[in-house]
Amino acid sequence: MECLSIFDIFKIGVGPSSSHTLGPWKAANQFALQLKNLSLQALEVQLFGSLSKTGIGHGTDIAVMMGLMGHDPETVATHLIPVFMDEIRLSGQIQINGMKVAFSPHQDIVFQAHSLPFHPNALTFKAFLQDGKVIEDTYYSVGGGFIQKEGEELAQGHWVDVPYPVGSGLDVLRYCDENDLPISEIVYANEMAMHSANYIEERVHKIWSTMAMCAFHGCHKDGILPGGLNVKRRAKKLNAKYLDGKDAPDLESWLALIRASEQDFTRINRWVSCFALAINEENASLSRVVTSPTNGAAGVIPAVLLYNYCFGTNHEAEDIQRFMLTAGLIGSLFKQGATISAAQGGCQAEIGVSSAMAAAGLTEIQGGTPRQVLMAAEIAMEHHLGLTCDPVGGLVQVPCIERNAMGAIKAITASNLALDSDPEHAIVHLDTVIKTMWNTAQDMHHHYKETAEGGLAIHIPVVVPEC
Repeated sequence: MECLSIFDIFKIGVGPSSSHTLGPWKAANQFALQLKNLSLQALEVQLFGSLSKTGIGHGTDIAVMMGLMGHDPETVATHLIPVFMDEIRLSGQIQINGMKVAFSPHQDIVFQAHSLPFHPNALTFKAFLQDGKVIEDTYYSVGGGFIQKEGEELAQGHWVDVPYPVGSGLDVLRYCDENDLPISEIVYANEMAMHSANYIEERVHKIWSTMAMCAFHGCHKDGILPGGLNVKRRAKKLNAKYLDGKDAPDLESWLALIRASEQDFTRINRWVSCFALAINEENASLSRVVTSPTNGAAGVIPAVLLYNYCFGTNHEAEDIQRFMLTAGLIGSLFKQGATISAAQGGCQAEIGVSSAMAAAGLTEIQGGTPRQVLMAAEIAMEHHLGLTCDPVGGLVQVPCIERNAMGAIKAITASNLALDSDPEHAIVHLDTVIKTMWNTAQDMHHHYKETAEGGLAIHIPVVVPEC
């Protein structure tokens, strides 16, 4: 069967949006590959629906150009992205597979307000060859950095035989009961069918270190976020306040200072918010983040992991791996049974899913039973149902940055509730809330699905770049 790996859920990339930045970037990468050894005369990219309506704010135009040039979102030097953009605009050319082609971002990236039938996030590439032929492909960015080429089946996972094929929460509990295993061990066994033990360990470490470094950088940068809303960074000021002005030159020193700081409820609560704000301020600045399960929700899981790392007791490498394995499973269940695309389901599909993932991961490493783990995920999502996606100015800033802090706090609360509850008495179960979330997504008006045409997006007067 097709099985999602946790590394399909956790991707290292560039902000601010997995659907609007990472997905189009990957689509452009794929399209450019098939143009090798061809003589190009011109290029055109058309953005449809949500990619058009909030494309400038989400950096979709930038992502497309970076992808066409062949840059890897995981490894590209993010500080050079503005340099690459300036070169294109000044020269009127873009380099594809070593060949320079005339290209004007203003003219050759076309914003189409209407949506294509399959998915609201669509983009079409056209390559005009010197012999008069035209190569044209349409891709859909379906959430979390996943893409689907028109005319092809969605390849979102791995076609492998896994010991525990999982499609629902009931499947998970059955395998746990039959084998007397925690959820993380079930997921690990499936991962071993796709990857080596060394790869799993190294990749988890890479993801965790990327998350932690993102928080560290975010807590040490000030200034105004790009995009025209003039949103001022807050994490650096909060970090300095909570550390009483103490400075840390590197990540480990910073984490040590936090662990040694006051640990009353109010201070810990504030740190959780600070972690989330720091990461999503970085995300809004086209910095490197981990899609978990999306870029717009990239701060929730790292904030909860940092909460546990700095103020908990289960923070060894194996604990972080167990957290990731469990959280990744929950993300895949929502991906399979509902959506992780805000353009399809509103912000419940992003912050809601990430909060459910974080709640489950935290409960797993705190010693929760499999039923308590799923209960934590259910509680977190239950209290995000109906959450709209209404980005002011089409930017992943207001209310998105603060929503990550709220999602992290809800995850911790959901975990605490589940750990102190008997799941046998639960009225709502994870499979039910996944189905309910999908039904809610289908009923939600398109104005509240990442179009910037409803909610706060139309009630906050701003001047933003025209698409």
